[in-house]
Amino acid sequence: MNGKVAVVTGGTRGIGLSITKKLIADGFKVAVIYNGNEDAAKKCEADTGAKAFKADVTDFDLCASTCDEIEKALGPISVLVNNAGVTKDGMLHKMGKDSWDYVIATNLTSCFNMCRAVMTGMRERSYGRIINISSINGQKGQMGQTNYAAAKAGMIGFTKSLALENAAKGVTVNAICPGYIETDMTAAMAQPVLESIIKQIPVGRMGKPEEIANYVSFLASEDNAFTTGATFTVNGGQYMPS
Repeated sequence: MNGKVAVVTGGTRGIGLSITKKLIADGFKVAVIYNGNEDAAKKCEADTGAKAFKADVTDFDLCASTCDEIEKALGPISVLVNNAGVTKDGMLHKMGKDSWDYVIATNLTSCFNMCRAVMTGMRERSYGRIINISSINGQKGQMGQTNYAAAKAGMIGFTKSLALENAAKGVTVNAICPGYIETDMTAAMAQPVLESIIKQIPVGRMGKPEEIANYVSFLASEDNAFTTGATFTVNGGQYMPS
């Protein structure tokens, strides 16, 4: 058991919950940050042993105070997984500014807020692992998702720049771009839509949340000290960036 502390935003459901479970299996003490679903947070705590903290990751000061609270309860934060994300789709010519601001703030600004809260401590300890969960649509774009695609593409540039800033301080920063993954969100899609998506995936299926969690496990490991600024494309061959 390594005993290090990992924080997973949006860690109570979907991909985030699989990441939480995997990091606990790896021996981490895991704090999950959630915003809305109290029932999911309580179930996550009961099922995994993670400790849940309620916070709006778009709030800079609240991110800082929540990370302070986590460190007082569990110890110094060694791993941060920026997984919190939302969609509010619509064609740009019909998109309201509120939809743009909401998605950019939750998916991208939250990365700044959380990284800013943990970075000084990581640099002082000369150790840290930051993993940003981006998206296939941040790499290739998607109709009706200018806000989401912009935020997720921004995460990739953010990852590379932050990696350069902190490589000499023992802090690695990497991004994962999942394709379509089996979650409650995709399960709620109409069957014809799901079938049309799967036809676009060369391996012939959607990914499993555990497959994303396995990448996080690798990137969060003490042994992974030489991989930084990288973007891992995990989409079953649906999109292959050069």
